[in-house]
Amino acid sequence: MTREYPTEIAGPYEAPPRSFTDHEGRDIDVRQLEDDFEALVEMYRSFDPEDRAQGIPPTDEQAIREWLETLVETDCINVVACHDGSVVGHAMLVPDRHGASELAIFVLRAYQEAGIGTALVEALLGAGRRDGVERIWLTVERWNSPAIALYQKVGFETSDPDGFELEMAAKLSNPDD
Repeated sequence: MTREYPTEIAGPYEAPPRSFTDHEGRDIDVRQLEDDFEALVEMYRSFDPEDRAQGIPPTDEQAIREWLETLVETDCINVVACHDGSVVGHAMLVPDRHGASELAIFVLRAYQEAGIGTALVEALLGAGRRDGVERIWLTVERWNSPAIALYQKVGFETSDPDGFELEMAAKLSNPDD
C-alpha cells in the first residue's frame, strides 16, 4: 500500500499530562491511559450509538471490554480526557503492519465542540512523537466537517481523496531525525 504523507512535520505538540478549561468552562485533564480502564469502559457504555463510526466503538459491554483490552495490551498509545473523575474522551494510535499508526478518537456527545477533541489529538500527537511514531493516518466520513477541520488544523492532509471515506495523513518526524 502506498500512502502519501505530507512533507511538513505536524506540531510541535506536547505529550500529556495537561489540564485546561474547555469552551463550556469545564476543567479537563488530558493524560495517558493508566488506571482508567473501568472509567473508559463506562464512557463507551454511555456512548451514543449514533456517534459510532466505521463500526466502532462496539455497543455491548463485553465487546467493549474485549476491544479495549486489545488496545491497551498492544503497542497502542492511548490518551484520555477526564472531567470530574469521568473519562469523556479517548484518542489512540494503533500501529499498522506498514510501520505507521492509525489514529482514532471518540468524545462523548455532551463534550463535543468544546475543544476537547483538539486537546486530545494534540496530546496524542505529542505522545506519539515522544514514543517514536513517525507517520499517522486516519479515515473520516466525508460528511464529518468538524472532524476534518480538526485534523487539518493539527497537520493532517488528504492522502486519498477518491475513497468512500476520506483518508488523511500526517508526519510527526522524519526517519533521519
